Amino acid sequence: MDVLLEQEVAVKEQSRNTKLIMSSKTAILVFANSAQEEALHKPISGGYLLFDELNKTIESVVKSTNLPYYIFSEKHQYGANFGERFTNALQDIFAKGFENIIAVGNDTPFLTKEHLLKSEQLLKENKFVIGPSVDGGFYLVGLHKSQFSVANFLNLPWQSNQLTNYITSLLKSADIAIEKLQVLRDIDTLQDLKFIHVFHKRISKSLLKIIQTLLQFSNKNSAAKSTHYSSIYTSFSYNKGSPVSIF
Repeated sequence: MDVLLEQEVAVKEQSRNTKLIMSSKTAILVFANSAQEEALHKPISGGYLLFDELNKTIESVVKSTNLPYYIFSEKHQYGANFGERFTNALQDIFAKGFENIIAVGNDTPFLTKEHLLKSEQLLKENKFVIGPSVDGGFYLVGLHKSQFSVANFLNLPWQSNQLTNYITSLLKSADIAIEKLQVLRDIDTLQDLKFIHVFHKRISKSLLKIIQTLLQFSNKNSAAKSTHYSSIYTSFSYNKGSPVSIF
């Protein structure tokens, strides 16, 4: 593409984002690592192509809502651990003047535009929105700035299958109205890929092709090697979920 044309496209995109920001009280935060970083931490051989496609997919879905959005990869995150990094990201978005944030990750291929728009509407009704994942974490959280507390957020039991129950109890004890979206499966392991493949009609053809390739590759590995990988990555069985903040 010609350099001048690229600059023109960039200016138009920046202008579009500025208009969206000015007209919306809600922003979407995509808190997701790059494909390279995800492939380092999740036990899926050849995972780079998968996570690269997932990153493209979530950005496309988010963009389709016409809500302003921000992508925080490891290049934009700062903090000693996950809780600190995400808390800082939330604070950065609220500091831009938004009243509500819808936070998502990049590893839930069944997440749709409708989930995001429904979350936006629920936030207008003063609801705290949770999208629970199968493993006990979250794939989405929607919150108002008044429901956000750094201290409480940092004390959440991340990477635990009790996370959803823990958050729900805290919200109820604080008399905050909660709305749960449908339970979805995120991708942490090869087993998750196998499940998602069964419901392939709900994902794009490009993502399906990559999943099929990875599954075919995994079938060629010996049972001993598969068992070895499984034992190494047991600690990753519970995804962090899309982070949650508490009052």
